[in-house]
Amino acid sequence: MKKILVFGGNGFLGTYLVKELIVRGYDVTVVDLKRDKVTENAKYLECDISKKEEVSNVFKSSNFDIVYNLAGLANLDAAVENPLKTMELNILGNLHIIEECVKYKIQKFVYASSAYAMSNKGSFYGISKLASEKIVEEYHKKFDLDFIILRYGSVYSEKDYNNNYIYSLVEEAVKTKKINHHGDGKEIREYIHAADAAKLSVDVIEDDKFNNFHVILTGTERIQRKELFNMINEILNNSLEIKCDNSGYSNHYKFTPYSFQPSVSKRLVANPHIDMGQGLLECVRAVYEKK
Repeated sequence: MKKILVFGGNGFLGTYLVKELIVRGYDVTVVDLKRDKVTENAKYLECDISKKEEVSNVFKSSNFDIVYNLAGLANLDAAVENPLKTMELNILGNLHIIEECVKYKIQKFVYASSAYAMSNKGSFYGISKLASEKIVEEYHKKFDLDFIILRYGSVYSEKDYNNNYIYSLVEEAVKTKKINHHGDGKEIREYIHAADAAKLSVDVIEDDKFNNFHVILTGTERIQRKELFNMINEILNNSLEIKCDNSGYSNHYKFTPYSFQPSVSKRLVANPHIDMGQGLLECVRAVYEKK
């Protein structure tokens, strides 16, 4: 029975992942800030991943085989409002975990990234995910830490979490009889249920062909947001007022999270300039004057 450590195991996707791991017979330890909603038959350790000593103590508690990191700030809009906290949790926190994985020779590290990692949208959230992906890749090159990077798309379920968009949308619709969307409604998503995402997230650790690869986990059906709103409206007996005002949607992608945006640089040459020989002579003179 392999021992699995799940950082962020009490979160939205984490709870589904932990349940799936337990069903498949793994020995699971959940690491999170809060003990609430701990999955039955899972051990629990409290830890703030931004604090290196606390992360280190987690790894001292047992000999783990595989480590998942689903912890950190997962709400895009919250990340926009809190860039420093986003970097501390999503980058520095991830580094603390990786350092311990290398120290304790963990067999495999699974990092929960996002489709926004390869987008010019996503603001600080997307930046933090891309930076962490690059860090994971570099640790593999330098320290031979096997990894799997999971890029999650639009995950949803019936559970009440602040980063569960569809649940929040339905809750608002039921309470207010309205759907107010700050976009034109033509945005396309490929929603995947958290239970399905969790199953795929466990499948990848059971097949070595996924080692050291990026895996995209999304749904199979492309749907426009306005189609989603209409589905909810029909389920609620066409009782809703739907309004799309096409404002305030700058940090979210419209059709695809993937974008190419090369950095552009300009070369400046000093004219007139200090000749190389002259520059070296000045360096030699400075060294002799220092004696």
